[in-house]
Order: sequence, then C-alpha cells, then structure tokens
Amino acid sequence: MKTSVILCTYNRSQSLGRALESLAYSVFPETTDWEILVVDNNSSDQTRAVVQNFCERYPGRYRYLFESQQGKSHALNAGIREAQGEILAFVDDDVTVEPGWLQDLTTPLHDRRCAGSGGRILPARGFVPPNWLALDGPCNLVGALCAYFNPGDTPGDLKRPPYGANMAFRREMFDRYGYFRTDLGPRPNSEMRFEDTEFANRLIAAGEQLRYVPSAIVYHEIHESRVTKEFFLAWWFDFGRGWVRETNKKVGVRERLKIFARIVRTSFQWFATFDPQRRFYRKCRVWYDLGKITEIYKLAGNTKSSKNEVKRQVREGSSI
Repeated sequence: MKTSVILCTYNRSQSLGRALESLAYSVFPETTDWEILVVDNNSSDQTRAVVQNFCERYPGRYRYLFESQQGKSHALNAGIREAQGEILAFVDDDVTVEPGWLQDLTTPLHDRRCAGSGGRILPARGFVPPNWLALDGPCNLVGALCAYFNPGDTPGDLKRPPYGANMAFRREMFDRYGYFRTDLGPRPNSEMRFEDTEFANRLIAAGEQLRYVPSAIVYHEIHESRVTKEFFLAWWFDFGRGWVRETNKKVGVRERLKIFARIVRTSFQWFATFDPQRRFYRKCRVWYDLGKITEIYKLAGNTKSSKNEVKRQVREGSSI
C-alpha cells in the first residue's frame, strides 16, 4: 500500500530544507513504496531550487508540484489530486520529524476500519518565550505559536480532530467526503485556519475512526515573526472568525448577547490584572470573541448565499 507525504509550502525555503532533510532520514521498511510530494503554493523565494536539490539527491523519492492559486487549501487539494499513494500523510514546511514518524503515523491505516490518524506536535527544543507568553497552564497560548497538539502518552481513538502538521488519512476518505474547504485555511491577509480540523470533524461526525499515535512526533519551528503580540491578536481574531465559519452554526440574539457580555467581562479582567501572562491571555480571548461577532454579522448579512457556499465547499473535490 503506497504512502504519499504531502507537504505544502509558501516562501519558507530555509525551514523547508530542514523539514525535507528530516524526512530523508525516515525509517520505513524497504518493501514499502512511499513518496514525498512538495506543493509549492506560488513561492517567490528559492523554494523550487531547494526541492529540486532533494529530487536530485533522492531520485524517485521527492516530487515537485506547483500550485499557483494562492491559499493552503488549494495547495492541499492539488496535492491530493496529484499524490500516488493510497495513504496520504500531511506535514508542514516548518517542522522536523522523528525518524519513525511516518511509519508510526500510518501503521493504523493499514487496518481499513481506521480512516485517519494524528500524532503529537511539540515546540522546537530550546525556545524561550517572552515574559507575556505562557506555554503551559490555564493561560497558555502555545496553540497560536506552533499548532501544539499533545493529548498525552496513551494511544487510542481520537475524539477531537488532529492538526494539519501531523495527520494522515486513507485516500478514499477524500473521495467519500470531499476535499479541504477553500474558504478555510491560511491565505494572503488572513490567518483563518480550520481547514484541517473541519475535514477531520466531517469524518468524526460520520462515525469514522481516527487514531491518536503519540509516538508519531513532529517538532514545530518557532518563527520570530510569530512571537509578537500583533501576530497573536490577529491569530485569535481569525480563529474566532474561523470557528463561526467552520461550524456554520446559527447564532441567535441570546447567544450574541452572551458573547458581548463575555467581551465586557473579560475586558474588565484584562485591565484588572497586572500579571503579564494573564493580562495578554485575556486580551487574546477578547479578540477571539470579537472575531466571532465579526463573522456572525458578516454571514448574517448574506445568509442564503453563505449557506450555499459552505455546502459547495464541503462538496469541493468530490467531482474533480
């Protein structure tokens, strides 16, 4: 059963090189057929040259695909269409993987009862956060920093969706449930995500089995550009918008009033504390709810077309 690793990238040629180098040391049985498909989402840096170097060093292992339509979901869907594997593993361009990552992540999928799997995403070793940023405890903001995913040391069925930097699915799941929604996922001028969790939630809602594999570990690079308050506030605002768009939940007047009340209450807590980590955490929560309110009113202004668009996005790819 052939496995394809799909890695989408945009203007990160330096970190991409480190990611591809770590994949080159993957430990996989010699009898297993597998490939690494790099989808270049319209990069303007040295991305193509970096990938070509790996294609030359490891003939038949690495492949390059160019996708000009901007947006990660477009790149992911292009990779799915082009991939040759029956099992599709996904990883980001700013992580490094353990040598046993791919084998551990994909082993559960050889059982056809299992539709998908996810592993741990941990921050790169040695990162020292600024004093306003908590990485653990009730005020931690590590999710925005590196898509942190660590449900523990025990393998088992996943009740929550894995994240796109470390997940795998059998190809037939995309044929059955559609591809990634292109109205979700990071793209120019938007940090809205959810393209990965929305797809996994579709499978969970349909009763498909997803497995958690704690031994499948990737380490997420910490980008200097992300370690700013401006980035975190924009991320949380778009996270709130993405939550509304993913769930497509009708939010009535009562629920809207609850969100407004929470904004007021959290704002008071934000101003009332002098602890830098708690203070900034509460500010991010305010931005999160502001993002929700923004998207609720945006969708409410065009309810019928919004619902039709969501339905179209869910079906996207199934007819390609």
